[in-house]
Amino acid sequence: MRSVGDEVVRRRTFLTAGAAAAVGASALLLDGCTDDASDDAVSTAVGDDWEQVRSAFALDPDLAHFAAFVLAGHPAPVREAIASWRERLDTDPDAVLHEANTHDDAVRAAAAAYLGVQPQEIALTDSTTMGLGLTYHGLRLQPGDHILTSTHDFYSTHESLRLAADRAGARVEQIALYEDPAAASADQIVSRVRDAMRPETRVVALTWVHSSTGVKLPVPAIADAVAETNADRDADERAVFGLDAVHGFGAEAAGPNELGCDVFISGTHKWLFGPRGTGVVWLRPGIGGAVTPIIPGFDATSMGNWFFDRHATGPYGPQLTPGGYQAFEHRWAVADAFGFHRETGRDRIAARTTELATQLKDGLAEQSNVRLVTPRDPDLSAGVVCCEIGGIDPGGAILALREKHGIVASVTPYRESFVRFGPSIATTPEQVDALVAAVASL
Repeated sequence: MRSVGDEVVRRRTFLTAGAAAAVGASALLLDGCTDDASDDAVSTAVGDDWEQVRSAFALDPDLAHFAAFVLAGHPAPVREAIASWRERLDTDPDAVLHEANTHDDAVRAAAAAYLGVQPQEIALTDSTTMGLGLTYHGLRLQPGDHILTSTHDFYSTHESLRLAADRAGARVEQIALYEDPAAASADQIVSRVRDAMRPETRVVALTWVHSSTGVKLPVPAIADAVAETNADRDADERAVFGLDAVHGFGAEAAGPNELGCDVFISGTHKWLFGPRGTGVVWLRPGIGGAVTPIIPGFDATSMGNWFFDRHATGPYGPQLTPGGYQAFEHRWAVADAFGFHRETGRDRIAARTTELATQLKDGLAEQSNVRLVTPRDPDLSAGVVCCEIGGIDPGGAILALREKHGIVASVTPYRESFVRFGPSIATTPEQVDALVAAVASL
């Protein structure tokens, strides 16, 4: 039986390892790789040929997977990393746990290298929903504060904001950024955000790519509008621009610095094809320190404060990362998802996604039984393509596509539902053509 003295030593070892990791985080594997042997799998699983990239997935070859972004199948390097971590945890969990903070920091380093930010600015989460809740509840809102969002945002944003506002006595306003998504314009969207901001606006919470319509917001222009409004405000009166980035993250090449947002929140299990049950939150310096942790962190600073009865501050990314024992084999394999994208080429992936989505939109637009909902302009759309198929309920349409044509699609989970497709690196131009023909036959 382990004695009390042994437990104290274990705790001190855990904290010491965590402190060392926090100090050295910026030096940890900034190329996005882990110290695991799965790096070799990355280099052999991807290449210049898109069929070689697709071969990394274990998706059923008898189906055309146009909903792979909803909950992504893992490519080979991610599957192998999960298996490797699981074996190590099953064999000697105590030894692996002693280095938990070091492994977390390796994930932060990989994410930071991909996003073009610093590792200590990143919190690790289980999902986009968790990231939204942690961030918006952690902001120090006051009674009378105004929170601005859109009618097009998903339940997770709306409910996180409602709960945070109810607790603080703040008020949430939802505005429409467009009426007809297919005819949306950047100028219209930016103007509506600018016009809706008030002196008491403290949060602008939007979504990069709307899963309801496929509209991609002109985020840099919105960021400029928010910055203009903030220019004459005192620091504690400035609006924070938070972005649900999940349907752009991995499908688009831009990172938070190019986008100009203050907060970048995303799960990694959609377009990044990362491990299920994982996510990241990036907070701009100056914003991160203003967000209060909602769940106690297991980082060295937070645990050290409790253990040694002190009130030290440390990097906010680790402190905002919820503590507790996690599905570590999935969390630590996130670095290999970034590695897969790095080896494939994030610009190439973005270009490929745009190419296939454009091909699909062009094909659907020519069908007499289809109303395209998503803008055809790639500046206002990404990988999500939504449409109506005349005379057919969206649920019935995706059932028919799967049963009759082997095509996997999805339905937008909103009051107004559409058929939704996601061309990606897991699909081919030939499958896009087959999808268009199948829709035309319905």
